[in-house]
Amino acid sequence: MSTFSHLSRRGVLGLGLGAASAVALRPAMAAEFGAESHGMSAFGDLKYPADFRQFDYVNPDAPKGGLFSLIPSTRAYNQSYQTFNSFNAYVLKGEGAQGMDMTFASLMVRASDEPDAVYGLVAKSVAISADKLTYRFTLRPEARFHDGSKITAHDVAFSLNTLKEKGHPLIIVQLRDFVKAEALDDATVVVSFVEKRARDVPLYVVTLPIFSKAWYANRAFDENPLDVPLGSGPYKVGRYEINRYVEFDRVKDWWAADLPVSRGLYNFDIVRYEFYRDRDVAFEGFTAKSYLYREEFTSRIWATRYDFPAIKDGRVKRELLPDETPSGGQGWFINTRREKFKDPRVRQALTYAFDFEWTNKTIMYGAYARTVSPFQNSDMVAVGPPSPEELKLLEPFRGQVPDDVFGDPFVPPASDGSGQDRALLRKATQLLQQAGLPVKDGKRLLPSGEVFAIEFLIDEVSFKPHHGTLIKNLQTLGIDADLRIVDAVQYRARVEDFDFDITVQRLSMSPTPGDGLRAYFTSDTAKTKGSYNLAGISNPAVDALVAKAIAAETRTDLTLACRALDRVFRAGHYWIPQWYRQTHPIAYWDQFSHPPKPPKYASGVGAPDIWWYDAAKAAKLEQAK
Repeated sequence: MSTFSHLSRRGVLGLGLGAASAVALRPAMAAEFGAESHGMSAFGDLKYPADFRQFDYVNPDAPKGGLFSLIPSTRAYNQSYQTFNSFNAYVLKGEGAQGMDMTFASLMVRASDEPDAVYGLVAKSVAISADKLTYRFTLRPEARFHDGSKITAHDVAFSLNTLKEKGHPLIIVQLRDFVKAEALDDATVVVSFVEKRARDVPLYVVTLPIFSKAWYANRAFDENPLDVPLGSGPYKVGRYEINRYVEFDRVKDWWAADLPVSRGLYNFDIVRYEFYRDRDVAFEGFTAKSYLYREEFTSRIWATRYDFPAIKDGRVKRELLPDETPSGGQGWFINTRREKFKDPRVRQALTYAFDFEWTNKTIMYGAYARTVSPFQNSDMVAVGPPSPEELKLLEPFRGQVPDDVFGDPFVPPASDGSGQDRALLRKATQLLQQAGLPVKDGKRLLPSGEVFAIEFLIDEVSFKPHHGTLIKNLQTLGIDADLRIVDAVQYRARVEDFDFDITVQRLSMSPTPGDGLRAYFTSDTAKTKGSYNLAGISNPAVDALVAKAIAAETRTDLTLACRALDRVFRAGHYWIPQWYRQTHPIAYWDQFSHPPKPPKYASGVGAPDIWWYDAAKAAKLEQAK
């Protein structure tokens, strides 16, 4: 969900302790650091001055109060859309509760109308060393945990170092360039990074949660999952029932409520997440007002089922809000760790078997466009032959990557929309034959002589129809293909262990991709349990281009590196690209108000963070019962 497709709304980031002993923290002498600043960004550009009053996209006069309830639409680390059994959302173990990010403060928070800028929350200011390897943060004296105890530099150092050592594997991967954090005194923490560190790692580190060191003094960080940790954010855990719902109560005397980064945000007294195992049942829950806000991800439901009485009489509102962020890439990812998928011609053949045009028209009501790139809906998508600047990045790998990399990038073929395009299936057959997979007695055989069998793994029943025509076409090719639907817990366990043939994933890209690219594409993460590199991509050219993107000094250099990476990824046929849409279809019971346009880089539409309870609308809604 941020570069981090499954990250939660506030886009937390993190790393670990492994390198801490290898690199000693340099003496924190004043002469080493530049001027104090109220914010940071990847390339040093900030929209808001030091004396800004609030973010432009909020309503600073938004009233406080009311309930906002929803079902999960994003997830991070160990979270599930369908259940929860833990209040630790930052480790591998368990199913973390949605919304836990709201209970913690961080050093800084992101501005949703800038690509990657962060501004001080617990940190009043930051000073950066000339070599950009050491960051000194001065904390706000008023920063407090929910029990009234002061947030100190010792808490910050404990949190960052603990996440590097014991956090979720994805956090540890993203913290590989973070060395350690050290408290110089109660109000000053110094954070150090390795040389040639990824550009966005400091931005990730400052948005990680701050835990209470004292609270964990007699508790193991990765144990006791139902202990509610001591927080310091705008909300704290309220009522809950494991696997069914969890509520977060607004902290009425929150220490940061009047800071510029908080004004106009966190307006609801209660934010409640409801959990359903089935999307159709979840929709019925919405129509019955069991929860109040829904972002719709099923085009069939959006097109055919929003005709219930509350829609017709205006008690429920529908909106299509623009999505101007990079949509990333969604597709069926092919587990190349398995021998039968090693040959890229085999993987390409699977793409020719998918009839997107038929699926979009018949199952998704024409609501989607075809995904071609993991950088979809951004200027980082490769188009046409490589530019001279891209060729300069690609030439060192000529002979190591497919020749297609040096021409037009691969684009999934458009079908005739019949559901079984014979020309495309003939092309798939040719590719399979070239890869040494003949047909005998109607069955496609692997070079080993075994029948070529594929199992698609999902945990969403509503996604079953989208597999139908693809599986049928694969069977026409002689492939023994089927679909397995498992529960959310089993699904996560199998995916984390890479125990699957093909499964669905969405790569969600930041406007300024950086260290998070490693989690999706690099050789190291191909071997890391729980990583997002589901395809098992392990390619020296990909590794090198990811490094180029991470080391880019300008946005232009970053864009060029990502386009070159895009070409190599697409030529590798690691996935069967699916679809994306450029709007957010939302529906809600008409008791809320929100700014007229969501900020460009907000996750979703900024709900519930920048929405508010509208008492006048709520009263009218009550009268309309």
